[in-house]
Amino acid sequence: MAVSTFAWQTWNSSPFNIERASGSAPGTIILRFHGPFTVRDAYTNLPPLALNKILELEPTPGEDPPVKNILDLSDCPYMDSSGLGMIVTHHVRCQKKGVRMIAAAMSPRVRQVFQLTKMDSIITIAASVEEAEAN
Repeated sequence: MAVSTFAWQTWNSSPFNIERASGSAPGTIILRFHGPFTVRDAYTNLPPLALNKILELEPTPGEDPPVKNILDLSDCPYMDSSGLGMIVTHHVRCQKKGVRMIAAAMSPRVRQVFQLTKMDSIITIAASVEEAEAN
């Protein structure tokens, strides 16, 4: 009799968080994703309204209106379809506001999610944050 065992994927990383920073050029906003970007991880650590507020791209006092948004995914080891859906929604929001969005520094696993869903043909991708800032 065959016995099936299932191994659950666990992540040895920090809890999910998004950090907002200004880029080197005026109007550039960098959102640094930390930890796995799944609906469970995102909403466990950030209330939905807080996550939406971060992704709205409203300028903070004294900040230039955004013209470019870079998603730094270098510290995001995994993303599920819910995380990708939030990025697609953010991409549409950026387009409506005339803000150029670039996803940068993806891990091979996150890049694979973009490739499997063909989002790599819709969303601009850069190898690094520096490359995204230069574009």
